[in-house]
Amino acid sequence: MMTRPVTPATTDRYRRLLIGWTDGVRRFAWVVVAASVLFSVLAVFFLAGNIRINTDTEDMLSPDLPFRRHTAEFDKAFPQFSDNLVVVIDAQTPDLADDGARLLTAQLQKQPELFGAIQDMAGNDFFRRNGLLYSDLEDLYVLSDHMAEAQPFLGALWRDPSLGGLLRMMGLAIDETLKAKDKSPIEIATVLDAVAGVAEAQRAGRFAQLSWQNLMAGAAAEEDKAAANRRVLVIQPALDFGSLAPAAKVMEALRGQAEDLGLTPENGVRVRLTGSAALSHEELKSVEQGMGLAGVLSLVLVIGLLMIGLRSKRLVAATLATLVMGLIWTAAFAILALGTLNLISVAFAVLFIGLSVDFGIHYGLRYQEAIDAGSNHEDALSEAAGRVGGALTLCAISAAIAFYSFLPTDYLGLAELGLIAGTGMFIAFFANVTVLPALLTVMPQMKAKIRNTESRFAPVRPIFQSFIRLNARAVCWGALGIGIAAALALPKTVFDFDPLNLKDPKTESVAAIFDLMADNRTSPYTVTILAGDLVAAQALAEKLKTLPEVDDAATVTDFVPQDQEEKLEVISTMALFLMPSLTAADQGTPQPVKEPAEALRAFREKLKLVASLNTGGREVLAAKRLSKALDGLFGDKASQESLKQFEVRLLAALPGRLDALKASLSATSVTLKTLPKDITDGQIAKDGRVRIEVYPKESLRSRDALKRFVTAVRGIAANASGSSVVILEAGNAVITAFWQAGIISIVLISIMLLAVLKRLADAALVFAPLALAGLLTVAASVVFGLAFNFANLIVLPLLFGLGVASGIHLVLREREEKTVNGVLETSTPRAVVFSALTTIGSFGSIALSSHPGTSSMGVLLTIAITLTLVCTLVVLPALMAVTLRRGSRPQQ
Repeated sequence: MMTRPVTPATTDRYRRLLIGWTDGVRRFAWVVVAASVLFSVLAVFFLAGNIRINTDTEDMLSPDLPFRRHTAEFDKAFPQFSDNLVVVIDAQTPDLADDGARLLTAQLQKQPELFGAIQDMAGNDFFRRNGLLYSDLEDLYVLSDHMAEAQPFLGALWRDPSLGGLLRMMGLAIDETLKAKDKSPIEIATVLDAVAGVAEAQRAGRFAQLSWQNLMAGAAAEEDKAAANRRVLVIQPALDFGSLAPAAKVMEALRGQAEDLGLTPENGVRVRLTGSAALSHEELKSVEQGMGLAGVLSLVLVIGLLMIGLRSKRLVAATLATLVMGLIWTAAFAILALGTLNLISVAFAVLFIGLSVDFGIHYGLRYQEAIDAGSNHEDALSEAAGRVGGALTLCAISAAIAFYSFLPTDYLGLAELGLIAGTGMFIAFFANVTVLPALLTVMPQMKAKIRNTESRFAPVRPIFQSFIRLNARAVCWGALGIGIAAALALPKTVFDFDPLNLKDPKTESVAAIFDLMADNRTSPYTVTILAGDLVAAQALAEKLKTLPEVDDAATVTDFVPQDQEEKLEVISTMALFLMPSLTAADQGTPQPVKEPAEALRAFREKLKLVASLNTGGREVLAAKRLSKALDGLFGDKASQESLKQFEVRLLAALPGRLDALKASLSATSVTLKTLPKDITDGQIAKDGRVRIEVYPKESLRSRDALKRFVTAVRGIAANASGSSVVILEAGNAVITAFWQAGIISIVLISIMLLAVLKRLADAALVFAPLALAGLLTVAASVVFGLAFNFANLIVLPLLFGLGVASGIHLVLREREEKTVNGVLETSTPRAVVFSALTTIGSFGSIALSSHPGTSSMGVLLTIAITLTLVCTLVVLPALMAVTLRRGSRPQQ
């Protein structure tokens, strides 16, 4: 049987140092309190003027990583793609989307100092003039045939763009239908159905507008309605980087402009903001709201648990004051050391609350235990400092090691959190052995309430003590079996590699980016390559197109249309029969107000004639639908107000479409030299390098597909960058950082425990419950479908750093009491329980955040600490009881 070793001289010296420090603090308590308050006030003023939050998730990884260097190189070559606002305009019709985009662009261009450069690719004059050259040749022929049929009616509408003119035109088409015996010579069913839809919507009080673009395009209209009804503007705004929310002013102004122009859902248009600037802004708001709620809730839970655990208003007030000062000091250190916080390091506040209170509870309960045992205030402070100070030091060091373990890794997001929280542990320790005893001294002294410390402190009832004593082996074997079962779940753990999943999907910017991802051409999941020159770019693009994983590889040459000569002939033919109709001198002459009513009556009579036909054609069904809709809308007599509204709904989009059609008939040959500067500047850098954009063939929402795509592209172009590369490599870097931090944390904490505890058995006792808790945490993530991600991977390294504290307290207290029952009857288990509960309360509050990243961190930390508490209070006492019986530890 081993004998208990003599306490080393260094331990006694450190204990005397703590007692001497505490005695000095007690004698100069008012000076300590005044200095602490003054320093806290100064720190608050410093924070008010300097606190910043960096929301760029890429900056959470080391800039020295190869993929970060490639990204930086691209950003330097094309700075216009950084810090952009993307305006997504979705409308009921392509007409509304086009008109809305042009209106908004014109309005924003009036404030270049705020909105900067605005890129409206589809609305660019170059594409409005040459857009037909980018159509498929077959579609262009179909359009030409359709426009030849529609030419007489377009000419009529050009001369009379009114409701009366439209109804007369449709009446002429009906006349032709009635003359035909078998089949309508003119396709009118589509027009009748479209007008019927507008009439039905007006009667129901819903917004609807006739799409002339769809009617003109006919069979050549885009099948993808979502894409056809969407326009995208890219803005390079003037961001206020001196503000906590750099994009707030621009986004607020842009939304105001859109609303003033009537671009609202009530008018069939939805304007949403996304892009890097908007994503960062809304993520920051989400984090602020979530962490603000978490902070308040954490504080409320901590206060409640302190009131229950400490049972002393004086101790609670002193502990909370110490906590607040330490938190302010830690925040000031963070900004002083790093300049900014990131989306992960902002969680330091909640972590600090849970862990600093841990120190305060152990110190306060040991002080209270001494008071109840009959000690005076001076002796009670010395008892607390001498007995629990060493354990608190070890806990601070072990927690700091867990946090600092991320410092050598490439995951700067967690490394910065590690630096702040790790240093915060020493700040918390200093505050609790300095400010806390000073506050207890200046506050009214407490007197002993109960001499029987067992009844006051023992949180574990005799039945539980008996259970541990009688079933220690069974508990140990059961823990081993559960651990083995949990280990089987390790291969099933999931890592969510997509940083978009860490953002709040309810925010406008994230919802918009997900919608854009439905189309490969607007999806952010691409790969970007810089080629030395145009020749190299074209050759590389052709190689990339042969890869089965690649849908397309686009360069600036893709802006030069194919088959231009034949397409220009088709356009020239269209211009020959359309231009005379679209250049008539009497264009746009309005009709008298009474004219629409008369035209409507005549049209309804003709419509009923078509509806009564027995041909069974589409035009008959469409005529019946429109006749019924008009009857329901106007009845026997149409009011001028309802006619005017009907006219606006049917014809508001017509002028814009006729102007666009007229412009498209003046297309000219396109070459690289004739491309507009704003297009070439986005494709060719100032130094001559050329951009290649590679699009995937399959959805990249799965990691396997992403890896296949990126690996295939990088097999040809090793310098590839872009979002797909960043997402894949960032995931790899985070997983590597996790393993590095985990190994560093375990090794350093093990060395520390062996150095301090002097016994391998004691070190093993501290680690065994933590290993089990770690396995159970991973198993719980599998059972509950909780994927590990960039934010919550910190849980497992922290579990060892934070969980080891409870084991240290129990093992060191067992050395004092010499029996397991003796430990369970002291204040230490109570301190362990309430320390864990306050930590769970703190971390659990993070889980309520609407931000998925911080929320997932809170959920897994709560699970981990809960499991650690159970393992510490059940498995650790059982292990201690078994080792005592086997004689590997000193007995009473």
